[in-house]
Amino acid sequence: MTRPHDLLAAVADGVDPGPFALVRREGADHLDLFTGTVDVADRLADLPLPDDAAAGAHTLALVPYRQVTERGFDCVDDGTPLEYLAIDGHHVIPLASALAALPEAPVVSDGAAFDVTDEEYARTVERVLAEEIGRGEGANFVIHRTLHATVQGSPLRAGLAALRRLLCGERGAYWTFLVHTGTRILVGASPERHVSVDDGLVMMNPISGTFRHTGAAADRDALLRFLRDPKEVEELYMVLDEELKMMATVAEHGGQVVGPYLKEMAHLTHTEYLLAGRGSKDVREVLRETMFAPTVTGSPMENACRVIARHERTGRRYYSGVLALLGRDAAGRQTLDAPILIRTAELSPTGELRVPVGATLVRHSTAAGEVAETHAKAAGVLAALGLGPQAPAPGAAPVVRPDRPGPARPAPRPGPERPLADDPEVRAVLAERNDALARFWLDQRVPGAIALPGLAGRRALIVDGEDTFTGMLAHQLGALGLTVDVRPWHRPAPVDRYDLVVVGPGPGDPGNLTELKMAALRALLAARLDAGLPTLAVCLGHQLLAGLLGLPLHRRAAPYQGLPRDVTVFGTPRRVGFYSTFTALADADRVRTGHGPVEISRDPADGAVHALRGPGFAGVQFHPESVLSRDGLAVLADLLGHLLERPARPVPAHASPDRG
Repeated sequence: MTRPHDLLAAVADGVDPGPFALVRREGADHLDLFTGTVDVADRLADLPLPDDAAAGAHTLALVPYRQVTERGFDCVDDGTPLEYLAIDGHHVIPLASALAALPEAPVVSDGAAFDVTDEEYARTVERVLAEEIGRGEGANFVIHRTLHATVQGSPLRAGLAALRRLLCGERGAYWTFLVHTGTRILVGASPERHVSVDDGLVMMNPISGTFRHTGAAADRDALLRFLRDPKEVEELYMVLDEELKMMATVAEHGGQVVGPYLKEMAHLTHTEYLLAGRGSKDVREVLRETMFAPTVTGSPMENACRVIARHERTGRRYYSGVLALLGRDAAGRQTLDAPILIRTAELSPTGELRVPVGATLVRHSTAAGEVAETHAKAAGVLAALGLGPQAPAPGAAPVVRPDRPGPARPAPRPGPERPLADDPEVRAVLAERNDALARFWLDQRVPGAIALPGLAGRRALIVDGEDTFTGMLAHQLGALGLTVDVRPWHRPAPVDRYDLVVVGPGPGDPGNLTELKMAALRALLAARLDAGLPTLAVCLGHQLLAGLLGLPLHRRAAPYQGLPRDVTVFGTPRRVGFYSTFTALADADRVRTGHGPVEISRDPADGAVHALRGPGFAGVQFHPESVLSRDGLAVLADLLGHLLERPARPVPAHASPDRG
């Protein structure tokens, strides 16, 4: 049964037509109907995508959160399967025809309640702020809760009715969809592309910052206050940095940042960036390397998964996973389109309803604010399911918005449904967000354009302390002329063939030397210092280096997580980004140590050490590779000149590659 009207008529008659998916992608005037058979894979690499497959969509995968164990990360394993639809039929249904065929009957649900009460969730927020962010475990974390209810009548008809309401009542969704596998129904309107691959172009779409409103459009003055709110600005910056880390892994030269833009929906307005970069990896590998979006987990990623496992009672099932549509284009190249599974309801064949939602916790968060955010995020799906503010009347027209801009287009096109996005002051406030960011990530990069003399043929090793900022650092050092390898801290290998060893960032308490990671990184640094070999230490590495040099370590009362600051680095004013809870302290600008004299750049107010350098070594507390570090590339160029004993070609403080 593959004809669209036959399929929907069967549902209306109470007949299960077999597995199918209905998908409306952003701006489309039609729905795609995919039919086929459902199977289960163990790993993403097992998803079928034959080399000789014809052009078109071949596999639609429902990727659960537990799949993050493929990367060796922690999770509460609830056994949710990696189901996929092996597509054997594809039909295009005009939007008007789909609305005419979808059921209009209201969805009746009862017994709605969150599995975690508002009070319990607020206490969890406070614990994460104090025990995780406050102790250096990361910059931000997403903790979820799930609303449970029971749907009366046919779950499939209820899901299709909910889909109709979402098509009519939601706007700005990247995918609006229903997937029926026979064992479950997923229906939702996800605002966020996780990752896509088309013609070798990899794109990601970090969305963060949530402005709640009740009308069809947000209040302009309130929106402007939201756009200037430091918490909301920093929240988006942090997930931008985290997704740039992922792009550093799957794109050949890392990602280019485009935006920011507004993402306007029926109940919420978000801010967003687009990231784009060229890559050649298998799309299943791209999926694996980007599990999962920091907007629904936190950063740094590996430790965010540990924090989630410590504080969430139950597994996430499909929440924060992705739908992944895999296929090939007319030239035989692999394609991928994967929205994040948020603003999504899961229905069982017996009518059990689950609507999971989460809030992003950062250093400025309040328990009450994050509780309110979970309610707001659930509102759109709940309205479609009859559990919240009512969706538009059955005959209401759906919103069709213009296509979103690609990386080469500077701004969204005007349209009557996006008046605030085109307001000059709104656009100006958004544009101001980029003024203090690193041009390295905002501009197109030409290989070799900013390489420094004397570095060709020289090799650097970056030792990763469980923060993939190291991938971004590798791209910057490579752009400056080094050949760079990255290695996890726990994988021993010789380092003597490298001209420079970089001991990179990571979460944790640098004073806890009984922890294996801290002991291993400290031992590596000690060996390098004793041998007088060129060594650069970043963030956690810098803290461990400072400890070896005899400087005391201090935990900040207010963490510097995702914080850009203007500081002086060896006599030069620099704008750099911090992600730290701990810092070394010094009471002088020069100190003598067992490893020679050390020059220190420190905060004049509290003595916090921003940077240090001595014979053959240097350390920085900030992240020169971060998008927050406008002057990070210039700092790296100066440090390479110091460490590798070559005349440094001056790099302007706001250096960016030639556009060519």
